Amino acid sequence: MSDIQLDLVSDAKLSRMGSTEKVRYIIDEVRKGKIMVLEKGLDPMEEAKLIEMTMTEIQEDFYGLEIESYPRDEGNSSFFGKLLKKDSGQQKLTVIGPANQLKTLRKDNSLISTLVSTK
Repeated sequence: MSDIQLDLVSDAKLSRMGSTEKVRYIIDEVRKGKIMVLEKGLDPMEEAKLIEMTMTEIQEDFYGLEIESYPRDEGNSSFFGKLLKKDSGQQKLTVIGPANQLKTLRKDNSLISTLVSTK
């Protein structure tokens, strides 16, 4: 059985990075086979950029990534934010890993259950 590295990444670390730098950091770490657990997750634009950049890098040795997040906390949205369908809440937790190693088994408002396999 081979080892699996799990990196728990604080919001403080990611908040010092720009959007492109965050996305590049996550892709580089996942390409190394690491499972990333982000304390606060990504905003919707960063998540879209992550998926877009990942799609351009899929190759024989990189199958892409699996990403799961708790739902955003709708209770923290302002009235105008709800009216304009903008959400000021942050994701509570995001799990990202290599698509060939990380499989989501179950996800709800309080649990993300994943299966991590070795290559």
